[in-house]
Amino acid sequence: MRRPTVGIIGNSHLINDQYPAHAGGTMNSEAVSQVSGCLPLLVPSDPRLVSVEELLDVCDGFLLTGGRPNVHPEEYGEPETPAHGAFDRARDAITLPLVRACVERGQPFFGVCRGFQEVNVALGGTLYPEIRDLPGRMNHRMPPDGTLEEKFALRHPVRFSEGGVFHRLMGAPEVMTNTLHGQGIKTPGARIVIDGHAPDGTPEALYVEGARGFTLSVQWHPEWRAGQDPVSRPLFEAFGAAVRAWADGRTPWALSA
Repeated sequence: MRRPTVGIIGNSHLINDQYPAHAGGTMNSEAVSQVSGCLPLLVPSDPRLVSVEELLDVCDGFLLTGGRPNVHPEEYGEPETPAHGAFDRARDAITLPLVRACVERGQPFFGVCRGFQEVNVALGGTLYPEIRDLPGRMNHRMPPDGTLEEKFALRHPVRFSEGGVFHRLMGAPEVMTNTLHGQGIKTPGARIVIDGHAPDGTPEALYVEGARGFTLSVQWHPEWRAGQDPVSRPLFEAFGAAVRAWADGRTPWALSA
């Protein structure tokens, strides 16, 4: 029996600073295959190569991954500054309309880190270019040195809305997460529900109000040890269940369930 397909949004990358490639982290594919139980398919996120319509037809769900380039501020009506960092306009051109189409269709997606921010921007929200520069905020960026284990180590709690979607899914009002991001949500987009925050007030978990499908998205990186981590595993399991429901033509995963 064919597993349902999850399109994993790839990032533009230069191998040895010369050879252009579309790349995706191995841990994303492992989480989709081993925890969600779906077929991982890396998407070359470039409108010259693929269209949103084709992706919606080929894939049953989408993992909006993290990535070093940021969403370009023009996408939310602000000028570019040095603080906004590097960009991937080709990815913007695919993911933002893809999110809107999935919300309308009820097709499942799971946003992670940059993907979390893309969901907000796609629905009209804005971003801060650098969280650590804001008064009272901690440095959420990845530690510059150390092993992968040290960089992806749990660094702060996230507290969910009492009785909310994430609280019910996790079975706990608060969990510990890693943190490897520089930007963050400034203003939520239309229908964006912020369902979890870091201690400094940074939004960390969201969903789209009234959406018929799975739209849960997080600012941290749950793909790290997704099969073992008690916070990551239920997220990828719920996402997998939603993707299977879509592929089977069954009732989409309900936020209010």
